Amino acid sequence: MSVAPLQMSGGLTVSPANPLLQSLASPFTPWGMASIQTELGKVGVIEAGSGERTPLAFLHGVGSDKSVWAPQLEHFGRSRRTVAFDYPGYGDSRFRDDATRDDYAAAVLAAMTALGIEKAHICGLSLGGVVAIAMHAAAPERCASLVLADTFAVHPQGRAIYDRSIAASHDMRGLAESRVGALLVSEDASLRGNVIDTMAAIEPEAYRLGARAVWLADQTERTSAIRIPTLILVGDQDAITSPALSEELASLIPHARLGVIDGASHLANLDKPVEFNRSIEDFLSAVEA
Repeated sequence: MSVAPLQMSGGLTVSPANPLLQSLASPFTPWGMASIQTELGKVGVIEAGSGERTPLAFLHGVGSDKSVWAPQLEHFGRSRRTVAFDYPGYGDSRFRDDATRDDYAAAVLAAMTALGIEKAHICGLSLGGVVAIAMHAAAPERCASLVLADTFAVHPQGRAIYDRSIAASHDMRGLAESRVGALLVSEDASLRGNVIDTMAAIEPEAYRLGARAVWLADQTERTSAIRIPTLILVGDQDAITSPALSEELASLIPHARLGVIDGASHLANLDKPVEFNRSIEDFLSAVEA
């Protein structure tokens, strides 16, 4: 299935779809790959669904882009406005020299403003969790709740992972092929191929900035200041950001809920999308009750 370019309201410019998003064509979730102009430049966005419920925003990891959230856009777009964003230099977003995790947070907040979203539930995976914490530090009033998936406040092996990432970033396809086994438990060849293709398409310079933003982060103080409802999710087979790091994260945030997803690795949202979505759905139902 191919997706023709579309013109959408709100200044969105739509481009051809990533294979991970092919499944989103349904009568429940009109969608498109798009970019929107903000006060900080062009930011990549996918949007699905509508309604009066608080919107839900998704933030991707260092080796992917907004398309990684295809199963979540399809599911949550049935009941609420659901959006996924690209960071500067990723996907359809404009590259920014020397961008930091705080710049990523600012870009997402600017895109929310441009879309007319004042406040949202924020779900981030890996680097996305790091960016979600940075968003809360910058604008807590715009975060209705946080879902921090397969992430951390500070990674004890962060410097070593960063150094290995930088050394391998000259060949993004080779890096993706070597990493996919750690990212997914699933042996589905199509899913693995899409994850590899998405990572291989990232510009090396953008990836290096993303690697710095995630692996060198120490947001212990910021995390300890979180006082909004927070769900922490982790795959039980995640060897990149282990369940122990999620337990540590949960210990820093008063009343945080911790959920372990059986049979999932680092990309828990793709390995076990039904379980991942159900965990978030149950959490949001409790928050919004």
